[in-house]
This record gives sequence, structure tokens and C-alpha cells, in this order.
Amino acid sequence: MTALQDTGVHAGRAAVWSALGTVRDPELDEPLTELGFVARCEVSEAGHAVIRLRLPTYFCAPNFAFLMVADAYDAVAGVPGLTGLDIRLDDHFASDVINRGVAARQGFVASFEGEAVDELDTLRGDFVRKAVLAGTDRVCRTLAGTGLDPASLTLGQVPPGPDLERLRARRRELGLPAEDGDPLLLDPATGAAVAPADAKRHLAFARLTRTSMEANSGVCRGMLRARYSLTSDEEGTG
Repeated sequence: MTALQDTGVHAGRAAVWSALGTVRDPELDEPLTELGFVARCEVSEAGHAVIRLRLPTYFCAPNFAFLMVADAYDAVAGVPGLTGLDIRLDDHFASDVINRGVAARQGFVASFEGEAVDELDTLRGDFVRKAVLAGTDRVCRTLAGTGLDPASLTLGQVPPGPDLERLRARRRELGLPAEDGDPLLLDPATGAAVAPADAKRHLAFARLTRTSMEANSGVCRGMLRARYSLTSDEEGTG
């Protein structure tokens, strides 16, 4: 008997759903489970998982979609006790190509042979750097009214909270300094501390990045609800 069988169907689904919750939309930096991108999540008594993913439009960029499906596959495949995994993207113009490529573990270039010339590591890194900028702004917003100057702070001097932990996590993904003694403001491309003279411009760019990502998230949520006739409460049910 597998671990999932032993804990029951509901516990098995909870474990798979939890794994999906670690997968983020690469552009929005939000979990698929919160965005409503998981249309179906089922685990049989035998431990076979069936996952169906969806996106706001039929023509969402295939490189973003491939990253999402591949990351979801990797996350769910790591759940102990699963005996099988059927994960697919539905209702997308490149669904067949993406689903075949992810199932075969081919990578983006091999999946889109003759169309793609590079794998997606660079693109992923660009998105995480944007997430670092947006996260920096979120942390700095929590400092409003405290009298603390972000330009002079280390991470350890920032009051603890989920925004700070999220920022540390994104920085670690890129191999950037993320310990207590490291500066709050740094260049996400180089890891160098932002000079005090450049702090105002850096913070303005960070704020612009955050507002852009949040606006894009709102648009995507609205389009998903319209496409699938969802209420806001139905987005994260799977």
C-alpha cells in the first residue's frame, strides 16, 4: 500500500493541492491555486493524480504556459506515494505540444522543434528578478510611518513578516544575498547594494514593477472569470 493510499483519498488530494500551491505563475509571481489556474485536481484511491490546468485566454504566451505546466508536473511528481500522474493544460492553442513535451520531459526547445531556439532559464530568471523588485516595494511599504530609511537598512533590521520572507525566498532563488546582514536594497541583476544616491530611483522602479504585476494579475483574474463563468469564490477551488 502506498503512502497516499494509507492516508486516504482526501489526504492525497490535499498533498497534491499543497504541491500545486508551490507553483507560481512565472509572470505574476502568484500560486496557480490562488489564481484559479487549476481547473481539476483529483487523486484516486490507487494514488493516480489527474490535474487539469487552464489559462485566462486561448493565446497566452506558450513559453509562459510551458513553464507553468512543467513546474506543476515537477511539483506534483514529488508527492510521496503517487502511482501515476496525468497533468495537462486545456483550452490553449499549444496545449497538445506543451502536454506532449512535458509528459516526455523534452524541454521547451525539443517540444517546439523548429520554432524555439532557447530553453527558458533566462526568461525564468528575468521574472524572478521582477519579483525581487516587486517584493522590495512590498517590504518598503510596510515601513511607512516607522521613520526607517530603506536605503540604510539590512534585511535583519526590517520588522519580520510574510512580505520579508517572500523577498528573501525570491532572492535566494537567484543566488542573491538574503541573510540578516545583507542590504534591503540591491540590484537584482548583479546583487550589488544600491547606493544611497540611487535609492529613490530604485524604489520608484520597484513600485512601478509591483503595480504593473498586480494590475496584470487583476486583468488575468477577470479574464479567467469571464472565460469560464466563474465567481471569485470559485477561482481557487480546483
